Amino acid sequence: MADVINVLTKLSQLDIDAAYAYEQALAQIEEKDIYNTIYKFREDHLRHINELSALIRQYNGTPPERTKDFKGYLIEGFTYLRSLTGTEGALKAMRSNEITTNKYYKQAIEENPNLPADVLMLLQRNFNDEKTHLSYITSTIKTFEEEVETA
Repeated sequence: MADVINVLTKLSQLDIDAAYAYEQALAQIEEKDIYNTIYKFREDHLRHINELSALIRQYNGTPPERTKDFKGYLIEGFTYLRSLTGTEGALKAMRSNEITTNKYYKQAIEENPNLPADVLMLLQRNFNDEKTHLSYITSTIKTFEEEVETA
């Protein structure tokens, strides 16, 4: 069960760090539709934390504190700096963060095929959320770039 708890703990910390980064990005997004979507993505990360924490407890582990680790401080700082340039900068920072979360969820699923079914099901559902986040952010950035090209 140590492997299960280890995988879940790493992903939980990743989602904790992502939620903090989303807070930084949200502070700089002025467009209401984009803000609302990014806010929902932050809520997804908070749900991931809750669900992962519940599984960690189910497997007799202790979930991580809801604080940033060292990597989280770096991610938040990067997001803050990129976000100072407005919505497009915030989205570009979040794209980088979502590339990371997608990578880690995909890796956790592929490298641990023998995890219990309930764990794999949750990881796959969370990974699907992450893919949705990345797709939306990428297409929204493309729209910003196209608007600049046609201006």
